[in-house]
Parts: sequence; structure tokens; C-alpha cells
Amino acid sequence: MATVPTLLLGASLPLSARGPATPLCLPAHHLVTHGVVVGMTGSGKTGLITVMIEEALRAAVPVLVIDVKGDLPNLMLAFPSFDPVLVAPWVESVSPNDARSPLERALAYSQVRAQGLGSWSIGEAELRAYAAATQLRVITPGSSAGELLHMLSSLERRSARWDDDLESARGALSAAVSLLLRLVGREADPAKSREHVLLCVLAERRLISGQSAELGALLADLAKPPIESIGALDVDAFLPRSERKSLAAALNTLLASPTLASWRQGVTLDIGDWLEPKAARTPAVIVSVAHLDDEERALVIGVLLEELLSWVRTLPGSARLRALVVFDEVYGFLPPHPANPPTKRPLVALMKQARAYGVGVVVATQNPMDLDYRALGNAGLWCIGRLQTDADRDRVLDGLSGVGAASAAELARTVKRLSPRWFLMRDAHAMQGPLLLQPRWAMSFMRGPMTRNEIRAACRLERPGVHADEPNRKQNPQAEPNGGQDTQFEPIRARLS
Repeated sequence: MATVPTLLLGASLPLSARGPATPLCLPAHHLVTHGVVVGMTGSGKTGLITVMIEEALRAAVPVLVIDVKGDLPNLMLAFPSFDPVLVAPWVESVSPNDARSPLERALAYSQVRAQGLGSWSIGEAELRAYAAATQLRVITPGSSAGELLHMLSSLERRSARWDDDLESARGALSAAVSLLLRLVGREADPAKSREHVLLCVLAERRLISGQSAELGALLADLAKPPIESIGALDVDAFLPRSERKSLAAALNTLLASPTLASWRQGVTLDIGDWLEPKAARTPAVIVSVAHLDDEERALVIGVLLEELLSWVRTLPGSARLRALVVFDEVYGFLPPHPANPPTKRPLVALMKQARAYGVGVVVATQNPMDLDYRALGNAGLWCIGRLQTDADRDRVLDGLSGVGAASAAELARTVKRLSPRWFLMRDAHAMQGPLLLQPRWAMSFMRGPMTRNEIRAACRLERPGVHADEPNRKQNPQAEPNGGQDTQFEPIRARLS
């Protein structure tokens, strides 16, 4: 009988905080019904997410990471040994008065790391096995820090899906056309925009015939449409010549813009290919948008999620966890009604539908007030860390009240007393009800948000025999080594008794 893969997330205690701490091994398939992680800055939320990703990869589950804050490229820093030379370029002093050399600081950190991971039975053999069995890559749309991403590849690069999966291909095309229209300030809703319909019809005509639908070719088709009608109307009645000319002028201005050039080169947006194991290594693809402004982030993530949804719908049904999607930070991308950014529709659809295909989604935020809790209501796993206000706590606990034997009042008291790096965890699949969780030590060095130069250096670490140059940016001097993770359980019992 096959062994059910489990994820060693850390140590658990009952809500009473009495009794011995025990390892918490979450069955991987429990994440098929999705997860939510909430906690204020300093709660240990990023550490818990990092451990989830590492454990999914150790269980041979491919992971797609959407990184908004710049923290999760730290996954590239899972050094395969405790050699201080590996970590020396990345460790900075934790105090202005620290007179130690970089190598001395690295040696001290490496010793602490060895002790911390050793308490979870993770030594150099396990670190080497993890490095050998995983393949991490960082994609940075609009920037060459990681890999560039061709955001219009569903439009300008013909996919084989046009031959064998027309519905999926049309979904990806629609998302690319919506992005294009948003970039020129036009209505992008496929159900409302005549411009969206016309561009999709023109592009699909080319793609089905085996051609690409590059912007230059679409501009020519707008000027002289190669079709006579759209639906029951002729082309001029559907979208008059003057409006087509205006759209073509706007698209031509976009095409000529140097800013767009970096959005039209790089790897093809193909989630299925990204998450396909190669050379017996489990992939983790980190799409980092920390360098973009808010509007660009929403546009990029919207297209990414639409492509993800199209891919999910091509999969056969499964009860096992075949892929994990982690989205940190989801604030602003899944807001309550009536707000409707381009990320909301595909994200809500994924939360409703992806579980049937074995794809789990974990979303994390430090702003629990701005979430559409109707979309998250069916999430099976909740991890609640320290929250700043009573309103935040009440908002989150609304989704947990009445679960298991714990009362709403008991949960509220527990959350209010949580120490940093402790979480109230509710697993809908577990019989014991809510409990306390402290994440294990992360194998990755949790340096904090990474700049583009640091991402470049970290990506070079993936190439055998190539060592990264010392990063140009100083680490936050207030940061604690490895994100402040502790080697021993904190004295939480006194606070929660």
C-alpha cells in the first residue's frame, strides 16, 4: 500500500498549551482543499509559508509561488551544507555595534542553523537531498533580475493547445487580450468590450490556421479586417472604422514603447510546462512582482491566474495533491464586493474548482480585513498568527467559530495571547479540532525582501560551479538570523494557561 506523503510543518500543542509538544505532520492531500495563513508583521507568517513550500517539494509536489513582497526568492538560499562560506555573502550584522567579520558572522549563523535544523532531524544529508531533488527558478516579469516573462505569449506565440485543447487556448488568449486592452486604457471585460471580441476573433483566426498573432499583424487586420462579419453584424456595424482606427493607433503607440519591450520577451507563459518535473527534479517556480507598481502587479498576476485556471481545467480529477499554488501577499487581489480587480475572478474560480483536480491554493496576508471571506469560506486549513487589532481577530475568527469542540470565545482568547511564530491551526480534515502550531526551522536562509541585484546573485547559485557575488544591498539591521526562528519551543504555556 502506498505511503501517504506528509508535510512536517513543525510542533503542535493542544489549545490549553498543556502536555508535550509533538511533531505536526500534515497529510499532503489536506492542502487540496486549500489553506489560508494570516498574521501581522513579525508573526512568523513568511516562515510558515516557506516551510510549507519546502515540505511540498520534499514530498515531490511541484509548487507555483506568487511573490508580492520579495521575501520568497529566499527559497533560493537553501544551502546544501553548513559551510559558512556559502552563507557569508548573505549574512549581515544584526547590530550596528557588531564588529565581527562577514565570515565570523557566517560561522556563528551556520552553527545556529545546524543546531536549529538538527532539532528537526535535518542534517547535511537531508539538505543535499533536497537540493538534488528540486529545481528552483525565479521569474521577474518586466525585469531581467530573474527570468523575463513574455506576458503576451498566449497571443504572440502559438501554442499546441490550439490543436488539441481549443477551450483552454481560448481562455489564455482572452486573458492576454484583456491585458493588452488594460494597458491602453480600454474596457477589457470579455462580456462587455466589443474591442476585446474583435481582437480575439482576429487573433483566433490566425492561431487556428497555424500562424502567430503578433501585434503588428493584428494592427494590419484592424485596418483591413480579413473577415466580413462578427456574429450577425458586419464588421463596420459591430465596430466602426473610426473606432478601429483609434484602437489601432493606441496599440501602435504601445507597440512602439520601449517599456513594453521587456514584457514581450522571455519565457513563455505555460504553467503546465513550468510545473512538469524535469531530470527527476521537482520544480518550484517563483513569480516575483515586488519590483512592479500596484497596477502592474494586478495586471501581471491577473494574466498568470487566468493561465493557471486554464491549465487546471485540463487536468484529470484527483484526490491527491498534484501541485501547490502559494500566493503571498494576497491583500488587494481578493477584496470583498464590489471591488473587482483582474485577479479576483480567476482566484475565486481556483478556490472553487482547483480542488477537484488535485491543485491546492494557499493564500497569505497580514491584512485580514480586506479579504473576500465568501471565497475563502471553504478553505480546509487555517493558520492564524498574531493579529494587531480586535477587529482583525474578530474578522478572521468569524470563519472558524463553531468548528470542532472549541468555542468562539476560546479561540478568540487563544489568538489574542499568541506569541510570535505560534499559530492557531484548524484543519477541517483532522478529528482533534484546532491546535497550536510552531513551524520548524526553515532550510532556506530567510534574509528578508530581496532586491533585483540579490535575485540575480541568488539565481547564479543554481548553476554548478558559479558563486554569487556579494549582494549590493544591506540587510535590515533589525532582522534576526533566519527570520528569528528559535531552536527551542518558546515559553508559551505560561501565557496561554
